[in-house]
Amino acid sequence: MSIFGSIKDAIFGKAKAAPAPTPAPTRAPTPAPSPAATAAPHAAPAPAAISEVDVEARLDGMAGADGLNWRTSIVDLLKLVGLDASYANRKELATELGDTDYSGTAEENNWLHRQVMNKLAANGGRVPAALRD
Repeated sequence: MSIFGSIKDAIFGKAKAAPAPTPAPTRAPTPAPSPAATAAPHAAPAPAAISEVDVEARLDGMAGADGLNWRTSIVDLLKLVGLDASYANRKELATELGDTDYSGTAEENNWLHRQVMNKLAANGGRVPAALRD
């Protein structure tokens, strides 16, 4: 898995595999009850699907967030989501995001952090504008 994919999974949660189909019953089917018998008079509406993940809230809610500067530091962001923040890992992440000449300077780390936030936003995350380009 890519490093960005690991970051995304840590924040968004891993997608769950669809359950295996259940085999068809072998006994004779029973007649369906009438619609009037199955309708609940005050049934609650189905919950709405969440289309975006609030990235800031998820990261703030993670254990250790209060002691890390994840909003501006790629190193602290990686630590917060439980990933190796070493130069080698950041270099690999930078390569995934388009910087094939990453050397680990402060400017490159700032760029890398913004690119991660941009990509989280592009993948369904709600990321504050101040954290993106």
